Amino acid sequence: MIVAVVNSKGGVGKSTLAGNMVAWLHELGHPVVLADCDSQNSSSEWIAEAAPGVQVVRYETADEVLEGLPPLRQEVEYVVCDGPGSQTETSRALLLWADLAVIPCKASMFEARALAKNTAFVRQAQAIRQGPPQAVAVLSMVGKDFRLTKDMRDAAEALKLPLAATHVTLRQAYADAPGQSTLVWKMGYREKEAAKEIDALFRELLPEAAADGVPGLTRARANRRANTKR
Repeated sequence: MIVAVVNSKGGVGKSTLAGNMVAWLHELGHPVVLADCDSQNSSSEWIAEAAPGVQVVRYETADEVLEGLPPLRQEVEYVVCDGPGSQTETSRALLLWADLAVIPCKASMFEARALAKNTAFVRQAQAIRQGPPQAVAVLSMVGKDFRLTKDMRDAAEALKLPLAATHVTLRQAYADAPGQSTLVWKMGYREKEAAKEIDALFRELLPEAAADGVPGLTRARANRRANTKR
């Protein structure tokens, strides 16, 4: 499966989602590659330190995406793509290969309006491919004030775009993890809510991947633990 984390706007949490997702899949024992398509290379630099066992590739142009993704799909179970904050042609290229498009967006009226543009890219890819990618919006950096969340839900409904039931709360842990070269579920008890939240989101988005493990345990270790309990 190719998962593209895309949004034509920057600063909405794409790298946070892509980096955590690829590490989560890796720790469940799934062969996975991070395709960093953002010129800032934030996610690939973070994951190279936080999860050095994860293979990382970098694509700078739409042509590199179109040529590079198909071979990767043959090598691993999952390819997680961190899309650019601009470069719409690169985002379009990602959608032409993706099986699942994850669109992180902040819960604000400005984001609700921008969601229409991102959904249009998805619809174009679906029309060309006569089906995929599936698409889901994820509310990101959600604060305690939920007054604007309803606006985003209404916008997603009007666009017929599924909205994930689990949202990503605005937490310091997500900002601190890359700087500490770690992942939220490795930051100890004080960040347990962030760990539970991100795990719940990925289980919602990728239920087939979550069927046989928990973050922090490889599939083999999880199986051994299960056998011991029997």
